[in-house]
Amino acid sequence: MEKTLDRRTLLRGSLALAAAVAWAGTSMRAHAALPPMQAQEAAPGCWYVQGLSEMGSSSNQNFISNAGFVVTSTSVVVIDALGSPALAERLVGEIRKITPKPISHVILTHYHADHIYGLQVFKQLGAHIIAQKLGREYLYSETARLRLQASRTDLAPWIDEQTVLVPADEWIDDHKTLTVGDTEFQIQLVGPAHTPEDIAIWLPQRKVLYSGDLVFRGRIPFVGDADSHNWIKSLDRLLTYGAQVVIPGHGAISTDPKKDMEFTRDYLIYLRKTMGQAAQDMTPFDEAYAATDWSAYKDMPLFGPANRMNAYNTYLLMEHDAR
Repeated sequence: MEKTLDRRTLLRGSLALAAAVAWAGTSMRAHAALPPMQAQEAAPGCWYVQGLSEMGSSSNQNFISNAGFVVTSTSVVVIDALGSPALAERLVGEIRKITPKPISHVILTHYHADHIYGLQVFKQLGAHIIAQKLGREYLYSETARLRLQASRTDLAPWIDEQTVLVPADEWIDDHKTLTVGDTEFQIQLVGPAHTPEDIAIWLPQRKVLYSGDLVFRGRIPFVGDADSHNWIKSLDRLLTYGAQVVIPGHGAISTDPKKDMEFTRDYLIYLRKTMGQAAQDMTPFDEAYAATDWSAYKDMPLFGPANRMNAYNTYLLMEHDAR
C-alpha cells in the first residue's frame, strides 16, 4: 500500500507539471471576452453551469469544468466551486438570479484545481464544505502548493496571491445522507477512480446524479493517475441508480445516462485493453500508441492534449499491475 501511495504521489506531481506546461502556452493568448456563464435547470430545482471544452487559461478564467446547485425549501447546496474565485462570484450571481435563499453547503466531488479554486468565495459566505477525507492528503501536499504557485502566473489575473487553498469543514470517509430542507442528498464515495477522493451526489427524489469527473461528455476524459479499474466498477454501480439526468464534471448534461456513462466506461476499458496488451508484450509505448486505432476518439475535443497522456499513464499502470 505504501508503494502504491508513493507511486500515485509521484505520478500526480508529474501530471501537475505537464498540465502547467500546457497551460503556460494557452495563457499567452490575448485576453478575449470572458466566456459566458448561464445557469441551466436540468430538473426541477437542480441547476448547473457548463464549462468550456478547453484547457484552462487566462482568457477563459479557468472555466473548464461544470458546477451545480440545488435549490431546496430552505437553502442552496452547491456542488463544486469552479476554477477561480472570479468564476465562483459569477456562479453566486447566477444563483441570486434564481433565489435569495442562503448558500448553506458546498459538496466537492474531488480536489482538482478546476473544481476548487473558487472555494474561498463560498467559505466567506458561510457555506459548510464537505469533501472526502483523502482530498486532505492532496490539499496539503507539495504538489498542490506548486500547482497553485504556477497557476498564479499561468491563470493571472484570475488566480493571484489572494487565491488560497480551502480545506473542507467536514471530511467524510463513508457514504453520507444529507437532508437539507425538503431534499435528500446521497453522497456516494466512488473513489479511488478519477482521483482517490471522488464523490458522486445522488438525489433520489429527483432522479438526478451529479457525477463529478467520473463522467465526461462530448470530450476526451482526463484520466491522469486514475485507478481506471475501480473507475469502471464505480460507473457500473452508478448505472444501477436509474438516473434520468446526469450532470457530468465536464460537458453537457445527459438525458441518456446509460449511453453517456458507458462512453466514459468503454473508453477506459479500451485504454486498459490496448495499453495492457502492449505492456504485457513489452512493446515500447511510442510504438504501441502509434499502432493503436484511435479513430473512435480522434475528432473529439481535447484529444490532442489528453489522449496520449491518458494512454501513457494507463500503460504505466498496467505495466505496474503486471509485475
